Amino acid sequence: MKFTLSWLKDHLETDATLDEIAAKLTLIGLEVEGIENKAAKLESFIVARVVEAEPHPNADKLRVLKVDNGTELLQVVCGAPNARAGLIGVFAQPGTYVPGLDVTLSKASIRGVESLGMMCSERELLLSTEHNGIIELPEAAAEHVGKRFVDFAGLDDPVIEIAITPNRPDCLGVRGVARDLAAAGVGTLKPAPEVFEGGSFPSPIAIELPLPEGAENACPHFVGRLVRGAKVGPSPEWLQRRLKAIGLRPINAAVDITNYVSYDRARPLHVYDADKLEGPIAARLGRAGESFVALDGKTYEVDDTMCVIADAARVLGLGGVMGGEASGTTEATTSIFIESAYFDPARTAATGRKTGINSDARFRFERGIDPQSQFEGLALATKLILDFCGGEASEVVSAGVAPSGKPAVSFDPALVQKLSGARFSGAEIATALKHLGFTIAGTGPAFTVTPPSWRPDINGAADLVEEVVRLSGAERIPSTPLPRDPGIARAVLTQSQKRVLAARRTLATRGIVEAVTWSFISEAEARHFGGGAAALKLANPISSEMTDMRPSLLPGLLEAARANANRGFADVALFEIGQFFRGARPEDQANAASGVRTGTARIGGAGRHWDGAAKPVDVFDAKADALAVLEALGLDPARVQVTREAPAWYHPGRSGALKLGPKTVLGHFGELHPETLKVLDISGPVAVFEIFLDAVPAPRKKGTAKGALVVSGFQPVQRDFAFLVDKDIEAAAVLRAAEGAEKALISRVAVFDVFEGKGVPDGKKSLAIEVTLTPPDRTLTEAEIEAVSQKVIAQVQKATGAELRG
Repeated sequence: MKFTLSWLKDHLETDATLDEIAAKLTLIGLEVEGIENKAAKLESFIVARVVEAEPHPNADKLRVLKVDNGTELLQVVCGAPNARAGLIGVFAQPGTYVPGLDVTLSKASIRGVESLGMMCSERELLLSTEHNGIIELPEAAAEHVGKRFVDFAGLDDPVIEIAITPNRPDCLGVRGVARDLAAAGVGTLKPAPEVFEGGSFPSPIAIELPLPEGAENACPHFVGRLVRGAKVGPSPEWLQRRLKAIGLRPINAAVDITNYVSYDRARPLHVYDADKLEGPIAARLGRAGESFVALDGKTYEVDDTMCVIADAARVLGLGGVMGGEASGTTEATTSIFIESAYFDPARTAATGRKTGINSDARFRFERGIDPQSQFEGLALATKLILDFCGGEASEVVSAGVAPSGKPAVSFDPALVQKLSGARFSGAEIATALKHLGFTIAGTGPAFTVTPPSWRPDINGAADLVEEVVRLSGAERIPSTPLPRDPGIARAVLTQSQKRVLAARRTLATRGIVEAVTWSFISEAEARHFGGGAAALKLANPISSEMTDMRPSLLPGLLEAARANANRGFADVALFEIGQFFRGARPEDQANAASGVRTGTARIGGAGRHWDGAAKPVDVFDAKADALAVLEALGLDPARVQVTREAPAWYHPGRSGALKLGPKTVLGHFGELHPETLKVLDISGPVAVFEIFLDAVPAPRKKGTAKGALVVSGFQPVQRDFAFLVDKDIEAAAVLRAAEGAEKALISRVAVFDVFEGKGVPDGKKSLAIEVTLTPPDRTLTEAEIEAVSQKVIAQVQKATGAELRG
C-alpha cells in the first residue's frame, strides 16, 4: 500500500515529522517497507529558461545555450534535439549530483567551449526512462525560474509504502491509515470530505441482481447512478501527481477518480460509458461460452462460478476483478454510469486465480472491504466527477441489501491485563476503541462493543485486547518468563550430540565438505576394512553391492571420492559423522568422525597455485585433521600419543594411531595402502582419518565456562638443541622427554630440522628441536636458562639415548 505524505495529511491533522509517522506506523502493525523522498535527491535542481541557443562552432549536433538560472546567465553546451531559445526546463549547476548519471557536475570544456552545468532529461533525474530530449516545462513555470524544481513539480511529497496484513483491509485506504494513526495519538482524524447528495432526475439505467438461490452472496448489494452532460478530459494535476507517485498511470478524469477513491477509501468503483450500454446492468453468474475483452486488452472466458457484470447484450466485466474494454470511458464520453457494489471475497479470489488477473480491485475485494461503503463511495465519486467533468447527476439506483457488520462483543476491560499483562485504565481502553470507530455501550464492569463495518477482523474480546495494546503501546507489556513445570526436564544435548556438533563444525571450518553415505557396503569392501562377519550380513540387501553393514565410514567416503574423480573432480575433501558396526549387539555400534582428502586437496585449498606446483595430500594432512577434531572435543593434543599401530588398510610407513594410554585407541590417520587403493579402484595418494567419538573421555571439568586466560608478561626465551639419535627413534619421544624436563617453564617444544647424510654417522639421524621457556613471574637469568637447558639435555639422553651434537 502506497500513499504520499500530503495525501495522508488530507485526513490527518498532525505536526509529526515524517520519521515520527513512519516509526508509529511500524509500532501499530502497519510496517513501513520503504519511503521514497525524491526531494532529497533532486533538491539542487532548479527551474531555468533558455534565453539563447546558438550552434556549437566545433560540433554540428551541439548547441551553446545561454541559461537564465534566476540570478545570472550561464553558458551551457547541450546536445538535446529540442534545445531552443525560450524553452523552460530543469537545470543542474556545477557541483550538482545527477542521480541518473551517477556523476557530480563540474565546469567542463566541450569541444573547446566552456560549459557551466547542464539542462536535464527525465532519465537523468530518474523520473522516467525518457532521454530523447531535455525536460520541457509549461509556460506557467516561468514565474518559478531560479526556484527548486521539486517544489514546482510537487516532488517534495514523500511516498510511504506500508505492508498490510490480510486481516486489515480497512488500511488499504489512506483514510483507514490516518484513523489508526489518530487513534495512536499522532494527530487527529479530520472530518470526511464533502460528498454529493441527492440527484436531479431518475436514472434511465436500472440495476438487477438475478442471482440463483445459494449464490446471493456473490453480489448482495449493487448501487449506481448516471452523470449526463459530462466532459471527460485529463484529471487535475494534483490528482495525476498522486497517482503517478504510487505507480499508477493517469488515464482520464473518470477512471482516475475510481483509482483515487480505491486508494483513498479502500472502496473500488467502476465507471461505464452509458451510451455503450444496452438495457439494465446486472450482477449475475457467468454462462458457458461467454467471454469479454478486459481493460488489459486480453480476452477472458467466464464460467458459472464467476460473478460477472453484464448488460442485456454482453458481459461487461468480472465483478470485483476487472472491467471490460468495450464499455470503458474515453474523452468522447458524455454520459457516465458509476458502479459501486460489494462482491463476495471468496468468489472474487477464486475468479482472480482462475483468470490470473491481479488488479487493485481484486486485491481489496478478496480481503473484504467495508460491506456498507457502497453509498459513501458512490457519493464521493459523484462529487469528484461533477467537479472535474461537470454534468448532472441522477438519483441513486440500488439492488439488494448491504451485508451487516460484525455483531456486538461483550468486553470486560480487565481482560486486557489478563491477556497482555499490561495495565490500562477503563478510560484509556474506551478512548482507543472509540477513535477506531467502535461503538461502546454500558457502564461496566463489562462493556458492549460494536465493531465498525470496516473491521471484518474483529470476532471476539481477544481481538479488542489486541487493538488496545497495539495502539496504546506494546512497550507497556511487561517482560515475564513463562512458569516452568517442574515435572518437565530441561532441554539439553547429550554428551554424544555435543561431540557430533563440535566435530562437524570443526571439520567444516577446515574446508571439508560433509557427505552422507550408505550404511551398507559390499562383502569385499567389508572384509578389506576388518568386517564381513556373518552377523553383519543383511537378510534382504537392496543390491549385490550393499550386502554388509559397514565396519568403517571410510569405504563410503572413498566411493564418493572415486565418483567425483570419475567426473573430473580429482581433488576433493569429504567427511562424514555416523555409525559403524563391529558386531550385531547394541554395544557393537559406535560413532566415528572420518574424512578423506584426495589429489591436491590439502589444508588451505586445492589445485594449482602461482607460488609453485600443488603438492599431493599426505599423512600430515590427515594427522592435522584428526588432532583438530580431538581438540574440538576438549582433549589436549599434547596428551595424545602417536604410535605406528594403524590397521592393515593404511600405508605401513605413512600412518599412525592416536592413543590415550596403552589401551585407549582414539583413532587412526594416514595414507591408504596401495593394495587398498587397488581394491577400491581409486588413484592415490589418498589421506584419511578416523576418530572414534565414543572413545574420547568426557571432560573432567563440569560446566561450559572456561578458566581465566593466563598470559605471562615476561619475554619468552627460545633455545635450540640438535641431538644425534638412532634412526628408529621417533621424534615424539624426544619431544615428550624435553617437555617433561621443566614443566613449569617449558611452554612449547617443536621439531624444526631432521637430517641424515654427510657428517651424520650411519644408523643415526640429526633431530633439532626448539624449546620455548615462558617465565610466569620474573625474567630468567642466564644461569637459570642454562640450568633448564642442562635438564632438557639430560632428560632426552635418558629417554632416547641421544647425544648432543657438537
